[in-house]
Amino acid sequence: MRYKIRLSYNGRGLNGWQIQKNAESVQGLVQKALSTLLRSEITLTGAGRTDSTVSAINYVANFDCEEICSNDATQIAYKLSAILPKNIIIHEISPADISFNARFSAKAREYHYFIHRKKDPFMENFSYFCRYPLDTEAMNLAASYLTGEHDFGCFEKTGGSNKTSICTIFEASWEYYTPVHVSLMGYEASESDYMFFRIKANRFLRNMVRAIVGSLIEVGRGKRSPEWINELLREGTRSDAGESVPGNALFLNDIEY
Repeated sequence: MRYKIRLSYNGRGLNGWQIQKNAESVQGLVQKALSTLLRSEITLTGAGRTDSTVSAINYVANFDCEEICSNDATQIAYKLSAILPKNIIIHEISPADISFNARFSAKAREYHYFIHRKKDPFMENFSYFCRYPLDTEAMNLAASYLTGEHDFGCFEKTGGSNKTSICTIFEASWEYYTPVHVSLMGYEASESDYMFFRIKANRFLRNMVRAIVGSLIEVGRGKRSPEWINELLREGTRSDAGESVPGNALFLNDIEY
């Protein structure tokens, strides 16, 4: 019988989702703990890769095992969460149709990338400090060129194994927000000091979001025009695009089925 597992993880100290030799990964830790609890060799299929240090909220995976009742599934989820490291939590394990595949059944995925523009000791772990002035209007104009179906090979990490680099982006935009410690605890800051980039697509290539954000920051700093993004999509290579930003500020926050 097939089961769906919903979990969240803090990517700090982890080498992404996918199992890798000689490095701790989310898949490896959860798969090993689940196999121990069920006393059976379990193989997890995840909704997709996340890079090293990238976090995820409500990530979805699936696995097959002999049938277990709903009460057992609840208890297994509780026990699994208890024995895993503090940076991984299991929200739910539930029965799924045998045709369900966490990766290939997904219709869309959404990422958020967080930036703070003023030195803030409370944001360093999950946000990228960009000390330069940024033109948000120019960044959003540049982001508008990303929407639709395009070949995103110019934003893919060299050596990727994808059969195609064509993706469809549904949404891409920058927004201001106010962190909790600013709104509730009186930390001195202005609204424009904190931003996040929202991007939603049917699929993502390896390192794609971080390369896009790095390129959009170049536009925001005035080093490139917004139209440069359109030029990259038409004829650019990875070496033509901007540098990738750090992974610790990136969150996979929604998967649609």
